[in-house]
Amino acid sequence: MTDPSAFRTALYAAARAAGGTVGGWERQAYPRSFHTATVLDGTGEWVVLCHAHHPWVAFARERRDWYTEEFLAPPPWAHAFGSLGFVVLGRAHLTTPLPDVDTSALTRPERRHIRLYGITTVGGVLFNAWD
Repeated sequence: MTDPSAFRTALYAAARAAGGTVGGWERQAYPRSFHTATVLDGTGEWVVLCHAHHPWVAFARERRDWYTEEFLAPPPWAHAFGSLGFVVLGRAHLTTPLPDVDTSALTRPERRHIRLYGITTVGGVLFNAWD
């Protein structure tokens, strides 16, 4: 499990690096697979996603219960997450089509959810709200 307090610490460090502020944050709640927060910098509001089970961080423009291809390239201040042990995932990786990656480790229920929800990208598998 990703420690929510570690994410919050990294979130505030990133906001300082951006010269901005944390707009708020929400701990992961069933059935979402991720914590979510916002950082306001000089360019606007960034939605920060943090996977609940792995120290992976991604960025989006708007808050949603799940994501498919709505990811953004990491902002310049994203390095603050990496400095504190998180892995910043880029848009290219998150929007990689599932047929282009090895999905053999996925369980039968995960494969069923992928079909049921029409998930087609790596990011869609990682940042979801399956029940």
